[in-house]
Amino acid sequence: MLKKAGKDIPTKSGTKTNPKSQKEVPGQMLDKASKEIPTTSGTKSQIMMRLEKMVEESDIMHGVIRSVDMDEGVFGIAHSELIAKEDMQQLFEHEELGIAVIHTYIWYMYDTLMRGTELCNRFNFIAASRINTTFITKNPTSIMNELVDRFMVVGDNITPSLYFLPFNSGNGGHWVLVAMDLSRLMVYYLDSLPGNWSKYPSMKKTVDAAILKFRSKKNYRNRKDITWVRVQCPQQNNLIDCGFFVLRFMRDIITLNRIDIPKMVWNNNLGFILILSDISSNLLLNHEYVLFS
Repeated sequence: MLKKAGKDIPTKSGTKTNPKSQKEVPGQMLDKASKEIPTTSGTKSQIMMRLEKMVEESDIMHGVIRSVDMDEGVFGIAHSELIAKEDMQQLFEHEELGIAVIHTYIWYMYDTLMRGTELCNRFNFIAASRINTTFITKNPTSIMNELVDRFMVVGDNITPSLYFLPFNSGNGGHWVLVAMDLSRLMVYYLDSLPGNWSKYPSMKKTVDAAILKFRSKKNYRNRKDITWVRVQCPQQNNLIDCGFFVLRFMRDIITLNRIDIPKMVWNNNLGFILILSDISSNLLLNHEYVLFS
């Protein structure tokens, strides 16, 4: 049996901080009745239960691993993701999401929402398996160059666009979303727990260095400093759902085709359980070869 990609990165909460220096950019305040954001607990639909039964009857439950091959449009380079029993169990048993599920859902969004449209020029993904706290600690220069190489794939980056980085805190295991606009020197930070980027100083330093190095290689003038913005976004009410929230943030931004994230409005009525519904009814059922090929 092959070792599952991303298994060594769990997703638990970080610590609460309230630094005076963070820049708050509100979206729309949730009213009192809707402050409790729905989580994925206890929300198995009939289609999810049918899918669970299908998986139980497949050879994936007996140690067989599936490989999902993604073309270079998704992460800038060709990428393969291994799907194993443990990944299915993360969904069925409502566990913290690992890298394999995060990447496979990104592939689904690219394939169903973006491929062949102008959205490919506005939104780009960075593989979470290549950039996280653990790797940055070991070799920050190498990780910075990884980011620069990803930026270079897209071309001039003069037109406003966003690079999505689902960032994991490593041994702490918490997922946050970092969205970079290279043309306007803006970095948006979306976290479903309180606090801001000061929790991950090495990540901020690496991202800033990569953006400046990219602009230098392109001979772009830096007329201002890089601005980091903490976007006010819905908050999780448990220690499990951070991965689901990061996926939902990306999906909403792409669906609304918005580069200016702070002006975006999250509609709580949509419910974060729709991510789970997407994964069950669309991602896995519509791509049956993930299970049975």
